[in-house]
Amino acid sequence: MILDSLQNAEKYESLHPAFKEAFEYIKNTDFTKIEPGIIELNGKDLFVNYAEITGKTREEAKLETHNEYIDIQIPFSADETMGYRPACELVSPVAPYNAEKDITFFNDKASAFIDVRMGQFVIFFPEDGHQPGIGEGTYTKLIVKIRVR
Repeated sequence: MILDSLQNAEKYESLHPAFKEAFEYIKNTDFTKIEPGIIELNGKDLFVNYAEITGKTREEAKLETHNEYIDIQIPFSADETMGYRPACELVSPVAPYNAEKDITFFNDKASAFIDVRMGQFVIFFPEDGHQPGIGEGTYTKLIVKIRVR
């Protein structure tokens, strides 16, 4: 997991070939003029979900993991709290892995919580259990999906 400011995004571009394209798109797009939805940048290998989220409590939000995608999550219109726990410590899945949606939800509890401010991003790799969407009210955020391979 990585937490940093969008101002420092270029420091992480070498971690995956698609990171540079993803961060350039984010920095050069005025999301106030775009409706929420899926924006494909490179087919299913790189896309952005500009989502409207209804905040949940820590108890309501579920830990999740992905096998095929890296997430870059960016709160857009409000700060957001996200839980974290290494995937290797997650032992209580809600249901089996859903390959179509590339997600497994867990009943396990986060071992840490981070406050992600507007203008910051979090990168969650497949080995990072994460619990997004902890907040109040309705807000928008970006969820960039980058295929691992």
